[in-house]
Parts: sequence; structure tokens; C-alpha cells
Amino acid sequence: MTSVLEVAPFIGYRRWTMNMTPFPHPGGPDAADPAQAGSESPVEDRAALAERLRALAHPVRLRVLETLAGQDRCVCGEIVRGLPLAQSTVSQHLKVLTDSGLIRSRTEGQRTAYCLDRDAISALKGEIDALFSGLLPPGDCCAPPVGRTEDR
Repeated sequence: MTSVLEVAPFIGYRRWTMNMTPFPHPGGPDAADPAQAGSESPVEDRAALAERLRALAHPVRLRVLETLAGQDRCVCGEIVRGLPLAQSTVSQHLKVLTDSGLIRSRTEGQRTAYCLDRDAISALKGEIDALFSGLLPPGDCCAPPVGRTEDR
């Protein structure tokens, strides 16, 4: 028999990955602190980038983006037909992508049509390129400095 204490961490993780809410860190600062809102700092830029990357960190969401990339617009039912998931699950993934700004939605009668936000995708690509350019400095970081030999 599974106890509630064994299931609780999974439920929290599932809510975090599906809803994209900030994962609570014990003793950490509250991400929703209004005093921090509105300022553009490198830390907040990285937090926004992390949120968009977190939206991409699920294979279903990547598949949805690939589906939308091949079409001008797509309604939820068309996306569901291409995936082995329930409509409600796909709708939740679409919500995460919409909330992250990577896709846009428009109501057409009783249906909702989705499309890629190509400007947001292009901006994200630039941010990722800049991030990895900063992470990969020129040269070999493990090589000894010029003029010195490594002691073994």
C-alpha cells in the first residue's frame, strides 16, 4: 500500500512540470515577491529564459511545436490526433506553451486555434545562442597555462 507521504513529492513535481509554477525551495525567496517585479536585471532575464526552457523540457511540447511549425494555424483537435494522449492532457501542454509565450492562441467560435509565435522562437534562439557562447570560452579549460607543464 502506498502512503500519502510517498506520493506527495510526485504530485508536487507533476504540478510544477505541468503548470510551470516556480518550484518551491525551502527557505528560499518567494518568486512572486512584488518588490522584485518590474525590474529588468540579468537574474530576472535568466529566470525568464529558464521558464521558457522549462516549457520546452517535455517531449510532448516539443512535438506540439514541431506540429505547429509545419502549419499556419492548428486547432487543438488536429494536434490531439497526432499524439497518443487525451485531449485534456494536450490542452494542458498547450496552455504551458501559451503561458511561456512560445505559441499564440485565438478563439474561433467554440474552437481555439494555435500557432507558433515566430518572433518569440527567434528571440529564444538568440538568448540560447548567447548563453552557450558565454559558457564556451575559447580554448581548452583543462589545458595547463602556456609555458607551464603539468605535474603528474
